[in-house]
Amino acid sequence: MAKIKVKQVKSAIKRPQNQKRTLSALGLRRLGQVVEHEDTPNILGMINKVKHLVSTEEA
Repeated sequence: MAKIKVKQVKSAIKRPQNQKRTLSALGLRRLGQVVEHEDTPNILGMINKVKHLVSTEEA
């Protein structure tokens, strides 16, 4: 499967708890951090849930 890079570009402060948990499940802890994941439906759904807080690109 393809890899996808996810970068946190906005803060999780004053966001609902489920969005904060989604960011931590993706492995994002701080602003500007980049993590790499497999391009699976589960990961894409999580990215879609916090798409206003992250940016993505193909790895």
